[in-house]
Amino acid sequence: MFRLFVGIPFPVSVQASLEGLCHGVPGVRWVQPHSFHMTLRFIGEVDEDVAEDLDAALAGIHAPRFMMALSGVGCFDKRNKVKALWAGADKSSPLMHLFGKVESAVVRAGMPPEPRKFKPHVTLARSRNLSLEQAAPFLESRSQYLSEAFEVSRFTLFRSHLSREGAFYEPLAEYPLT
Repeated sequence: MFRLFVGIPFPVSVQASLEGLCHGVPGVRWVQPHSFHMTLRFIGEVDEDVAEDLDAALAGIHAPRFMMALSGVGCFDKRNKVKALWAGADKSSPLMHLFGKVESAVVRAGMPPEPRKFKPHVTLARSRNLSLEQAAPFLESRSQYLSEAFEVSRFTLFRSHLSREGAFYEPLAEYPLT
C-alpha cells in the first residue's frame, strides 16, 4: 500500500524563509524544512495499481507555470484546540486552475471527489493540546509574513512514510508545467 498525495514543492530559499517562522510555540511538532510543500490533493492509502493509474492521469495534465508567494499565517482548529499552524497563499487563478486539473485527474483515476474546499497552505506545525489563546502570539507576530515570489514549474506525486520521528515525503513522480 502507498499513502499518497499530490503537492507543490518549494525552492530552498522559501523553505528557509518558512523555517524562520517555526519557533516560539512550546509543545508543537514543527515540520522539517525539507518537508515543506503545498498539498493540492491528499489521496491516502492505495494499492500499487491505483498508484500507477494516478501517475498516468496526472502525467496528462497540461497547465501553465505561474508565480506564487506565501503570505500570512493561520491555524486549523477544532473545539478551541489548534490542530495545525500554517502559512497561507492566495487562491490565484493559476493555482486554482492547477488544483482543478489535479482534482479531475484523481477522480478520473478512480478516487472519490474531495469533499472539503481547497485551502492553499503550508503546514508549519502540528499540535494536539495547543489552545487558540496559546497560539495567538504566534499568529499575531507573524500575520504580515510574506515570502519571496517564486515560480511554480512542476507538481509532484509524493509517497508519505509515517514514523515516530514524523513523516518523510518521497517524491514518486514529478510533472512539469509548461
